[in-house]
Amino acid sequence: MAAGTAAEGHDQDGSVSGTDPCRGHLDETTKDTADVVDVARARKLAVRIREVVATTLELQVKDPRLGMVTITDAKVTPDLREATLYYTVFGDDRARSESAAALESAKGVLRTQVGRQTGVRYTPSLAFIADVVPETTGRLEALLEQARLEDARVQEIASAAQPAGEADPYRAPRVPVDDDEDDEDDDQDEDDAAPGTVS
Repeated sequence: MAAGTAAEGHDQDGSVSGTDPCRGHLDETTKDTADVVDVARARKLAVRIREVVATTLELQVKDPRLGMVTITDAKVTPDLREATLYYTVFGDDRARSESAAALESAKGVLRTQVGRQTGVRYTPSLAFIADVVPETTGRLEALLEQARLEDARVQEIASAAQPAGEADPYRAPRVPVDDDEDDEDDDQDEDDAAPGTVS
């Protein structure tokens, strides 16, 4: 029986080893494919965990410290053992700190619901991290609004401003004079000349 176990390439704990004489060593392609499958499965599991945790927080967790919490994102490691959930809290710093404490207190209930509703063999541990992206976005929007108001103020000042010098500081282009007008001017000059003078 021991020989059969060695031939099948099973370890004593029942897991399949990579040195099975019949199958040969596991190549890199097989490992890469397994990693890709795990990453894809982790993404799907992360979406499901986010939904389960959000619903459980809304319907089952009755901690008075828990404020208006929104689960914004979830990530699961490729081995499906750890899940990180990102959240935001509507309110001030006190509401954020109290909600963080409430989430830490509710981890057991939340993990139990995740295990029941996802059906995974090993329920991942949960970690909560405050999401700062919405706050950063809010600050950027406030700065953009301030810049728009400043631009409008500068435009208003510029529209009412007067030039420091002449209104038109550039020379006007020279207007060409017709030859007929020059002849008339010459005739007029001859008529205006004093009598007795030699022209």
